[in-house]
Parts: sequence; structure tokens; C-alpha cells
Amino acid sequence: MKNISNTRSASALPRLGALAVALAACGSAQAGVTVAGPGESYLSLSMWARSSYTSQKDAAPDGSRSSDFTLDSVRIITSGKITKNIGGMINFEKKSDDSMQVIDAVAQFELADGINLWFGRMLPPTDRANLAGPYFANVWEYPGVSQYPARNVGRDDGALLWGNVAGGKLLYAVGAYQGKNRASGLSNDGDEPLYAGRLAYSFLDPELGYYGTNSYFGQKEVFTVGAAYQFQKDGVGTALTKGDYRAWNIDALFETKLAGGGVLTAEGAYYDYDTDGITDATSAQCTAASLSNNCGGATQGDAYLATLAYLIPTQVGIGKFQPYVRYQKFDADDSANNSFKQWDFGVTYVMAGHNARVTAVYSDIENSTVADTDKFIVGVQLMY
Repeated sequence: MKNISNTRSASALPRLGALAVALAACGSAQAGVTVAGPGESYLSLSMWARSSYTSQKDAAPDGSRSSDFTLDSVRIITSGKITKNIGGMINFEKKSDDSMQVIDAVAQFELADGINLWFGRMLPPTDRANLAGPYFANVWEYPGVSQYPARNVGRDDGALLWGNVAGGKLLYAVGAYQGKNRASGLSNDGDEPLYAGRLAYSFLDPELGYYGTNSYFGQKEVFTVGAAYQFQKDGVGTALTKGDYRAWNIDALFETKLAGGGVLTAEGAYYDYDTDGITDATSAQCTAASLSNNCGGATQGDAYLATLAYLIPTQVGIGKFQPYVRYQKFDADDSANNSFKQWDFGVTYVMAGHNARVTAVYSDIENSTVADTDKFIVGVQLMY
């Protein structure tokens, strides 16, 4: 290796590199420190962190209002290229319970323009919310209506074929993954894979790369509509009572820079989850089957998500304010399962796009089977 101190933005790296490069296509993330190797090879390192303060109704140990400081997430992002067409990424996350886990470990092959093949642990093709994740959202908390199955942090082990075609306007992605309930005594004792696919078309500026974002902060004119579908035979229930798992959604993002310099962002999504009317495995049944991840949790129903944000053009100190409101609702088909609706009213102080922002948000949550609650969160995010 050479040129150890060579730090540069993701736009200077070979296209369609690993995670930091793909996310940098969102216009707001930097690749961190990059070490150049022989030829077109390189290795990059980034550090991401999120920390928050939460005050929630009836959430303290004695039943009073809680007051908690939390280190929500610390991520170490490593990615690189061996040749122009062969690369990979290995990413780690320290969660709020201080456990450390591998969230991404992917071998990446660019077979031709618009044809990429990935193997390993990754985000399957799902909705925009999951492909953006909490770090690239324009709100603080990940939406509860996005309920696609995953082994951890939205990820699963499998293979993915994807690409940007039609001048970068169309994203296609299709993959096969380990899926849910893969253990003796559970519904997927036959090791059936989960299949996932997504199509997204950009009517204005193209959104290049596989990953997503919920805001470009005015760097693009965006109107993109996407749809995702997942299916797994025997994906729900136990070995004695099993059903197929199906889920699909439609999502859209619109963002435009107004005449006065402000940026309007609108996002919406609809979800449909189908479990064949079968109740999924309980946590006790998952524990008995020695399966600690991607087990149970599927609930039949439909859901809605809508977000509206406005980036005020006036500079205040080192940043700008972006107030927002979000509404989400999940309707379970079975009244024994929890249905909920949630309103979020917040404002983000945007200092360096997604790389540096502070958010304050108040949430009001109504539930059908548990007590209603409300909470106030102040969150801080830094990415380098």
C-alpha cells in the first residue's frame, strides 16, 4: 500500500465501489480516509455515530416518565476495490446494548455496465426506508411500519443482482436470501429461501447506486417511485402450522428546490404484509428452536407512511433548520395483534448534510393492545 494519507471524497473514487462510495452518490456522505493501492485498488474507512436523549411517558423503572441518554449506534465502515470491477465491504456496528456485530460483509462484482453481482450479508431489496436506514433519513427514528424480515439491522445473507439502467433512471434489484424461521420445529424446516426484488424509476434527476436517502438537501431535483416485493414459502409459523410469507410496498420521494432557496421534501409509502392468516412463531418458540435472529415477528396487515419536510434557506450559525412532520399507521388484520398510529413533529439542524445533524422530535403514539405513549427525543449524528 502507498499514499497512506490520501483522503478524498467518494466522487474521486472508482464508480460503484463499496458502501461508502454508493452512499456518497446520495450527495452528502464522504468516504472518510482512503488508502490507495496498486493500480485502481484502494481501501477506505469511515466512522459513523448516533447518540440521543429520550424522555418517554411511563417508561422509567418506577413507572414515571423516563430520562435516558443512549449511544444508539457506532458504525465502522470499511470498503475497497481489488480491481476496477472487483471489490467488497465489511461493516461493523456497536449497538446501544454494547454488543458488536457484523452488519455487512459483501463481495462485489461489476460484471458490465448496469450489471452488479453481490454475495454475502447485505440489505435485501426492500423499501426506501430500509435502503436509506436511520443514518440517511430526514427524521430521527426508523419507521415502525417498515417491517420486512431481517437477521439484524435490516440485513440478511444471500446474493443480489442489481444495476442502474436507462441512463441511470431505472434501478432494478433481485436477490435470494436465507429468510425467516429456518430451524427444526419452525415453519421453514425445509430451508426455503426468501426472494426479494425492487424496481425504482426516477422521473427527474437519476438516483445512482443501490442504496437510498430520504433527502438530498436541494442537491437534486427528485421524483422517484419504487416498488418492492418479497416471498418465502413456509416463511411463517411452526412446523405444525405454517404459511407462506408475502410482502410488498410502493414508495415515492419528491424533492425540489424552491425559488426562495428553500427545499421541499415529500415522501410516502404503502405496505401490505400477508402471512396466509397464520400466526407467526413466538419468541419462546424461536428460543426453543435455538434461533436467535430472523425468527417470528411477522404480522398480517397493511401500513401507511407520509413525511413532509422543509429546509429553511436562511443560514443560522453553521447550519440550517429543517422542520418536518411524519405520520405512520399500521393496521393488523387480527385484533389480537397491535395496531398503531404515530405522529412525529420535529426539527433538524442540518450542518453538513447527513454527515452532521441534530434533531429534536416529539412523538405521539396510539396503540390498540398496549398503552398509548408519547416521547421527546434529541438526537445527534456525525459521519466521517
